[in-house]
Amino acid sequence: MVYLAGILAALALGLGWVLQQRVASHAAASELMSLHLVWHLMGKRVWWAGIAAMVAGQALGAWALQLGTVTLVEPLLSVNLLFAFIIASAAARHRPRPSELIGAAVLSAALGVFIAIGRPRSGTAAPTWQTIALATVVIALVVAAILRTARRRGLIGEAVLIATSAGILYGLQDAATRGALLRIDHHGIATLLTSSWPYIVVGAAVVGIALSQNAFGAARLDYSLPPTAAAEPIVGVLLGVALLGDRLAVTDSALAIEATCLVAMVLGAVLIGRSPALGLKRQG
Repeated sequence: MVYLAGILAALALGLGWVLQQRVASHAAASELMSLHLVWHLMGKRVWWAGIAAMVAGQALGAWALQLGTVTLVEPLLSVNLLFAFIIASAAARHRPRPSELIGAAVLSAALGVFIAIGRPRSGTAAPTWQTIALATVVIALVVAAILRTARRRGLIGEAVLIATSAGILYGLQDAATRGALLRIDHHGIATLLTSSWPYIVVGAAVVGIALSQNAFGAARLDYSLPPTAAAEPIVGVLLGVALLGDRLAVTDSALAIEATCLVAMVLGAVLIGRSPALGLKRQG
């Protein structure tokens, strides 16, 4: 069931990304990296349809995280880029190129091998609030440094870096969602609001969405989505292992294959992301 929930979540997220970028690409350049962009997008019904699809994807992702580990669900969610490519190709009546098909095959194969070799298993770790706070602060500082660098780049470079920051925050959101669910399982729902997990989930989601809209507005989907699709599972897997005690096979050969699979997933995301179907240029 976890596989079904994860794939359905990826499908909904892919649809949401395509719809949101279709609207954000019409934003004026002067609105980028500002709250005014989100205010402008809120007046567009297509954007709200994209947000609805993304919320559905996040809800399905939370269901998947309830059924499985972060280290299992994150790679499944990364398939959202493949679904975005399929949806955008169908809308544009674009016939996939060999490189795009290779990218899809690499992404799918890397996902399957990672799950087969890594055998993700849920841990029993209950991190202290100091550990959670430290991880959150480190991620916030990394995101802030990336965004500071993004301001000195052109639109394409800015979009890539902003999208990377969004992916990092989505990875944090996914790990925090799993942490909140574990909290409920161990201590009951009444104790949830006394933990830091729900606040991290909301904060990471809100800032991640705002950054995604700016990335979509700054450049085409083929530049702005692959960095998010690549950063989210990597950060999510690392946090799942470091904070939540998720376990992967740890023999030397298994670790080497797992690392190779993560790199291959990034490569597959890049190949898919270069599709002309995702190349809707920004307007204005």
